[in-house]
Amino acid sequence: MISLQDIERYYQNGFTKTYILRHVTTEIKEGEFVSIMGPSGAGKSTLLNIIGLLDQPTSGEYTFLDQPVQRLSEKKRSELYKAYIGFVFQAYHLIDELTVYENLETPLLYKNVPSSERKSRIADILDRFNMVAKKDLFPNQLSGGQQQLVGIARALVGQPKIILADEPTGNLQSAQAEEIMQIFKQLNQEGITIIQVTHSEKNAAYGNRILHLNDGKIVEDLRVESIA
Repeated sequence: MISLQDIERYYQNGFTKTYILRHVTTEIKEGEFVSIMGPSGAGKSTLLNIIGLLDQPTSGEYTFLDQPVQRLSEKKRSELYKAYIGFVFQAYHLIDELTVYENLETPLLYKNVPSSERKSRIADILDRFNMVAKKDLFPNQLSGGQQQLVGIARALVGQPKIILADEPTGNLQSAQAEEIMQIFKQLNQEGITIIQVTHSEKNAAYGNRILHLNDGKIVEDLRVESIA
């Protein structure tokens, strides 16, 4: 599903290169649940953004669903993102001026999903996340955990093949964090590939593989027994 070959990301200032990622080579198969871990500044979010087509490597080869990403036009990369990827952010990234319903509808509008199908998908996702009663509320009327549920629902409503999550429980209390991770676990069991950046060993244990980054390099690739 995802193949990274000798991926590097650096910024050039005169004759000096500042490396964010160095010689990253790995493959992620469909249906895996992968956690990316490492200290601050290790390159975790940059790697996730490259996988999610939000950033491009300086060098190396990235293949996503058999597509050579660097050789694609910006329009084609955007189409791949909209068709296959759902992103969940630590800071939720909901649109404050829109209701829960409207936040969920926004990605479907971008994908030109017909009105009747939009209503059906949103009704299903509101029901799944027990948020029907909150559909007309604005983000600032919700708790942090509820906002993150909306963020996950928004990522899912487009029916992605892969969910990318950047510190998805970083702003949540432990009970809320556990609820979010249980949802990810269930989604993975339903066949969705999940890649998360996390500092939490407990969160990483929900997956089946951990990539440890340090100084922009993969220093360890572990298979783990996930939480049942």
